[in-house]
Amino acid sequence: MVDQYKILGVDENASMSEIKRAFREKAKQHHPDLAGEGARAHMQKLLAAYEILSNRQRRFDYDRVYRGFSGKNGFNYRSYLYEQAANTDAGCDSRLREQARAQLIIFELFHFEEDAAVNMWRDWGGLDFPLEKHLGREDWMDCSFILAEELEKRGFYYDTFRLLAALIRAERSKPYFRHFTEDVEIFLKELVRLHLRSAVDDETWIECMQELMTLDFPARDEGRWLKSQAETLSKIGETAAARAVFREAQKRDPSITPSVKLKKIL
Repeated sequence: MVDQYKILGVDENASMSEIKRAFREKAKQHHPDLAGEGARAHMQKLLAAYEILSNRQRRFDYDRVYRGFSGKNGFNYRSYLYEQAANTDAGCDSRLREQARAQLIIFELFHFEEDAAVNMWRDWGGLDFPLEKHLGREDWMDCSFILAEELEKRGFYYDTFRLLAALIRAERSKPYFRHFTEDVEIFLKELVRLHLRSAVDDETWIECMQELMTLDFPARDEGRWLKSQAETLSKIGETAAARAVFREAQKRDPSITPSVKLKKIL
């Protein structure tokens, strides 16, 4: 059986970002326009390997049927990570244990053991578990996005919000997702529109609206979120703050009109 990982030159535990990066580098070397027609056959192999390993379901089927989860010479990376992640001996290096836990979460996510990954993340601190400290930037961003998808499916809307907000802030400072950024933004906006309000209390909602204002979204979006913040401030009796925030909403989007609740305090 053809070793698709070997064709791309990556380890069988490679992250999605490593697979993408390896394919781009090898495609540059073997593209027929650069390397001549003799490279066409190898380019086809690269494309086939990439199509298998960059697709979550196809990679899962490939691993399960032909490779399993064990590496060469019987080394089981999953078992190794579980052993290191569970090590609470007095003499163990806590930093290495935390690194193993982060690696185990991303390993299980990329090997379609989503329930295990979500449960471990939550058991080990959830939002207080600093994945970004123990993973490379690209792995952290890939892991956080997939984790956000799985948390949203399970109804953990506030956790999902915080992960997506952190991703967008990181993307604004140094692009990684690039053309995929719009999908991340849509994910966040739909989460806020459909789910988040019913999942948090008034004070937390106001905090979330304030955080959205730091993420450099278009003025129309900001106006809508400021209006919602103003409505909530009015609800909890902060009428002066509500009036000020609503005025800011209208500066962002002059077409915004006050709701019935806001008309009573304006």
